[in-house]
Amino acid sequence: MNVIVKKFKRMTYKQILFYTILTLCFAVSIVFVNHNYSFYERPIAKVIETNLEDTTESIDIHDNEDKIFTQSIIAEMKNGEEKGHLIHLTNEYSSSGGYDQEYHVGNDLFVSIDTNTVQNTELTGTINDVKRDKYVLIIAWIFIFTLLFVGKKQGLFSIISLAVNAILLSYSLDIYLNTSNMSLLLICSISVILFTCISLLLVNGFNEKTFAAIVATLLGTFISLLITYLVMWLTAEEGLRYEEMQFLTRPYKMVFMAGVLIGSLGAVMDVAITMSSSIFGLYENNNNIPIKALKTSGLDIGKDIMGTMTNILFFAYISGSIPMLILYLTNDSPLAFTLSMNLSLELARALAGGIGIVLTIPIGLYTSIFFVNRKRARL
Repeated sequence: MNVIVKKFKRMTYKQILFYTILTLCFAVSIVFVNHNYSFYERPIAKVIETNLEDTTESIDIHDNEDKIFTQSIIAEMKNGEEKGHLIHLTNEYSSSGGYDQEYHVGNDLFVSIDTNTVQNTELTGTINDVKRDKYVLIIAWIFIFTLLFVGKKQGLFSIISLAVNAILLSYSLDIYLNTSNMSLLLICSISVILFTCISLLLVNGFNEKTFAAIVATLLGTFISLLITYLVMWLTAEEGLRYEEMQFLTRPYKMVFMAGVLIGSLGAVMDVAITMSSSIFGLYENNNNIPIKALKTSGLDIGKDIMGTMTNILFFAYISGSIPMLILYLTNDSPLAFTLSMNLSLELARALAGGIGIVLTIPIGLYTSIFFVNRKRARL
């Protein structure tokens, strides 16, 4: 307790004001998201009672066992013309929970009210979805508090850059959807440049270290995209399964390449700033350090992070396909067909990102050394 009091006394007026505003924002947002029913056009009902009506066991042709449950729900309408009225709903869910779930008292549900309900009788309807904004908000605040606790001022700038980049990406996609004659790859390329500059300048400031990281990130990202495009052209895209993109009304190859570009950016940027920070850290500790020593140390650092970053990228892409892999294999699909259908595009993205990571190590090293030499020349 004494430690907390001492830390509070050491806080400046600006820090106290900032944390007060942050706490107020947290409290207001929590209250708002739990009472914002009137802001939704879709009818929302809050579950006040549930009963399990029936349980049925099922088994398919592949001997996969499951249980189907029938649940009756009474909920209170929270918005619209029927606000305050009770609505009776029926929910079927399974043990596997692939496309359904069990609902509990307190859940907020988006519902459709049956239009043939006679006046002065019970309202009935169907469940469309769950209102999840309050859960998303809690996770978002945990993320914000963690960033601020660990990163302090840089954590705040990281949050700002993330918000700006999310808005920018959304705006870019809107431009593409509303402008039929613009290339998605061109829009994403411009966005990547803006993402890189905004993120690195906000978090690391205007200095040589940041400029070196920006140059290395952009070179590594676009060179890896070029190599990926050349390999796809030379191999005529053999082995790539675009079936999951068949529902698109846009050129699926362009969408895939844009995904490769955006996906590679994060890992490449991480490697670029790591190399830049390391080289400038060595220089700042010893302004007379030889260039040969910087190269040797930089390559050693690059070798250390190369494997881990490539693995991170691989697992990040592959993890999203695990449910589909299990579904295919559970239904006796051949292993080769299952892997080809679900992992061909993910592996291609991971390989493209891996190429970017490997290329960014020497690019980041020599770019950082270039800016170190410029800094030395001004001394």
